[in-house]
Amino acid sequence: MVLRALPEATPSALASYYGQRPNWRACGVSGFECGTLKAPLDYAEPAKGDIRLAVARKKATGPGKRLGSLLVNPGGPGGSAVDYLQSYAGVGYPAKVRARYDMVAVDPRGVARSEPVECLTGRRMDTYTQTDTTPDDARETGELVDAFKAFAAACGQRSAKLLRHVSTVEAARDMDLVRAALGDEKLTYVGASYGTFLGATYAGLYPERVGRLVLDGAMDPSLSARKMNQDQTAGFETAFRSFAKDCVHRSDCPLGGAGTSPEQAGKNLKAFFRRLDSAPIDAGDADGRKLGEALATTGVIAAMYDEGAWEQLREALGTAMKGKDGAGLLTLSDSYYERDADGRYANLMSANAAVNCLDLPAAFTSPEEVEKGVPDFEKASPVFGEGLAWASLNCAYWPVRPTGEPRRIEAKGAAPIVVVGTTRDPATPYSWAQSLAAQLSSGTLLTYEGDGHTAYGRGSECIDSAINSYLLEGAAPKNEKRCSAT
Repeated sequence: MVLRALPEATPSALASYYGQRPNWRACGVSGFECGTLKAPLDYAEPAKGDIRLAVARKKATGPGKRLGSLLVNPGGPGGSAVDYLQSYAGVGYPAKVRARYDMVAVDPRGVARSEPVECLTGRRMDTYTQTDTTPDDARETGELVDAFKAFAAACGQRSAKLLRHVSTVEAARDMDLVRAALGDEKLTYVGASYGTFLGATYAGLYPERVGRLVLDGAMDPSLSARKMNQDQTAGFETAFRSFAKDCVHRSDCPLGGAGTSPEQAGKNLKAFFRRLDSAPIDAGDADGRKLGEALATTGVIAAMYDEGAWEQLREALGTAMKGKDGAGLLTLSDSYYERDADGRYANLMSANAAVNCLDLPAAFTSPEEVEKGVPDFEKASPVFGEGLAWASLNCAYWPVRPTGEPRRIEAKGAAPIVVVGTTRDPATPYSWAQSLAAQLSSGTLLTYEGDGHTAYGRGSECIDSAINSYLLEGAAPKNEKRCSAT
C-alpha cells in the first residue's frame, strides 16, 4: 500500500486508513462498482480494531472534464446511501451532473452493509411497531415503557461493541477517509434530511476540506432532542393541514367535503385513530397483523413526506375509515419501517435509534416527564402530538450514554455551502434550514415554497437549476433565493 501525504492535522495513527484505495468490483447492479474501506471502530483508540464500510460508485459518464466524486446520503439516520445511489442518485440525478462526477455513496457505520446495528427482528419488531403510543392508563404506559426497554436491551445485546461508536461525528470522520480514498482533495456532497446534519458535522470538523456541499431538508444541530422532536411534530401538522386543504376539495376525501376546515379534518382523523385504539380492523395481512392506532398513525405520517402519496393516502383512509380494510394504511406503514412482504425489516429503525440516542441526551427521561410535555406537543399538533411525545421517550432506556450534545456549527473558513429548506416540509421544518444557514459562516439559504420532504429533484426547475449550477460551476445561489414548484 502506498501512503499519500496526510491532510494537515490528521493524527499519524490514522495513516494506514488515509492510505487506502477501494477494492472496486462488480456488485450485481449494472453500471455500478462496490468496495469496502476500513475505519477505526474508536477514533480515540484506533488499535481497538476496525469497522468495514461499504462503498459504491458509478463512474462519470462524460462528456466533459471529470470534476471528481460526488458523495450522496439520503438521511435517516439509518437510510442506506448505497441503495439510494443504485436506485436513484446514480441514475436519476441530472445527466449533466452524472456526466461530470463519479457518483459515490458510503453506508454510514451501523447502517445496511456497513456492519449494521441489530436489534429486534421479525415478529418481535412487528409487536414493537404495534405498541400503543397514546397510553390511556398506568397499564398501557407500563406496556409502552416495557416495549422501549425491550428494544433497547435487544440493541445492547446484539450490537454491544458497535453501539458506542455510531455517532454522527464518527460517521463524518469516516466520510473524510472515503474522500481521501477517492483521491479528492475536497469533499463534494449532497445530503438530504439527516444527511444535512452529517454534512454540516463534516464541515465543522474539516472546514478547509469543504468543496461543494448541498444540505437539502436541513436539520438544526443547535437544538435539544426535545425541541427537535417538538418542532418536527409541528412540521407534520403543517404538512397534514396542507394535505387536508387539498383533500376536502376532492370527491373521494374521507375527512370531509368542501368547506371542511383543516382543524375539523384533523378532528375527524383523530376520532378515527381513537376508534382503532379500541377496535383494530382487518388489514388482510398474512402474518395476522391488524390495523390499530399505532400503525395507522405511522401510515398517515409516511404519506406526509411526499405530496405524490396523497392520492394513495385518500384511498387508504377511505377504506379504513369505513371499517372495511386497513391494508392501504398498513402498506404505507410498512414502507416507513422498511418491512418487506416476508416480514423482514431493514435495519433502518435500529440504526435510527442507535444514532439519535448517541448524538443527543434523551428528550424525556421518564413517563412523568412525557405527561408534563404532552400539552406542548399537542399544541404543536392536535393530530399527532400525543403519540409523538410518547415516542420521544425511546432513548430514556438506551444501554449506552450519549456522547453528543446540541451545538452550533459555524465551519469558519469553509467554501460556500448551500442549505435548502422547504416551507411545508413535514420532517425537517423550514425554520431549521434558516437556522443552519445562519449558523454556517459560509451558508447560503435556498428556499422551496412547497410541500414534501426535501426539494432537489422534486419538480422545481428553479431549485434544480440553482443546485446544478453550484455543483457544476461552483456558483452558489444568491442568499435567500426562493423557488416554487413551477
